[in-house]
Amino acid sequence: MTKFLSLLFLAFMALSSTLLFVGAMGIWISTFWWDKRLALLHRFSCFWASLYSWIMPAWPLTIEGRENIRKDAVYVMVSNHQSLLDILMYFRLFAHFKWVSKAEIFKIPLVGWNMYLNGYIGIRRGDKRSGVQMMETCRKTLSQGSSVFMFPEGTRSHDGMVAPFKAGAFRIAQKAKVPILPMVISGTTHALPKKSLGFHGRHPIHIKVLPELPYETFAEKPLEELTREIHALIAGELQALESHARFRPIPNPTPEGPR
Repeated sequence: MTKFLSLLFLAFMALSSTLLFVGAMGIWISTFWWDKRLALLHRFSCFWASLYSWIMPAWPLTIEGRENIRKDAVYVMVSNHQSLLDILMYFRLFAHFKWVSKAEIFKIPLVGWNMYLNGYIGIRRGDKRSGVQMMETCRKTLSQGSSVFMFPEGTRSHDGMVAPFKAGAFRIAQKAKVPILPMVISGTTHALPKKSLGFHGRHPIHIKVLPELPYETFAEKPLEELTREIHALIAGELQALESHARFRPIPNPTPEGPR
């Protein structure tokens, strides 16, 4: 039954992505010449990605702290990275940003092509020149009014724990003089493990948007210290989320009568 559901879901993704890419292309053709940030296309992409989590009852999502995202602000957004599912879930914020993603993802038919249309930012792992180009593209993107979203671990976690952070995201924030918006995601490790595209039972997922860190609070801070502090912040919040989920009492299925 699990394999059947996985195949059915993947088939729906393939069919719907074909149709939705046509819609994305139409929006891009209609708006790229006046919507310089491609905000409408990104919002459509948020809908596209969110569709798959909305229809999947095994992935109930709770978002906490959405009010910490200021609509008029430009951020370097950072989060831990547990699974490919993280990307689908963060689209549910419907906040405006550009993903920073490995270049190979842009080659995936339909989904990768849509990332290219959106002006998301690619990087080739292990290529220093690509890293320098990514940093410059992020700087330009921020100056044009779009936030950038990065996973400072650089890749998905093997065990759900927060791996050491690379400093690139925080260097960008310091040079661009923009606030950092830290976020935490929990529950996707088991919902969609690394190197898997299958359905793995019901796994509640939780996103917590933490308060932003204004530029003034880290402007003069050594980069290594800033990187360690944000790693500790996100790792601590993840531990708290997962502990809360582990020990959350099971609700009494019998409804209470009037008091």
